[in-house]
Amino acid sequence: MSNQQRKEILRAILGISLAIVGITHFTHGDQYARIVPPQLPDALFWVYLSGVIEIALGIGLLIPRISVLSAWGMIALFIAVFPANINQAINSIPIDGIPDLPIAYWFRLPLQAVLIAWAWWYTRRPETQAGANSGVAPIEVRLNR
Repeated sequence: MSNQQRKEILRAILGISLAIVGITHFTHGDQYARIVPPQLPDALFWVYLSGVIEIALGIGLLIPRISVLSAWGMIALFIAVFPANINQAINSIPIDGIPDLPIAYWFRLPLQAVLIAWAWWYTRRPETQAGANSGVAPIEVRLNR
């Protein structure tokens, strides 16, 4: 298996995984609402909004023409939800269906960096990715002499 094939398989895993997690924001929204920082009003709104965004970005990563843009969106999303992960770790907030191991909440924090790096991988050299488009039109500069 080539590196390019491996990269495409990992793209599918990341995209599908994020879309599935997004769906769980609707099926288990009350659980996610527990970790939304208390400074944000209407926690369920933020849970649903992030769920929609996760589904859209997960699917977008699988569509070559918008995959780079979706990868940048994932990076922004992973940064945006980091305060919820910190809130969960600091306050040891359990989520049903996940083992209640407070130390695991702390180990989850560096996972965000891994997810950011994984998404960033798909922003690099889009010209080498099958059908990918950087989303930025090339700028042509002409000098008249």
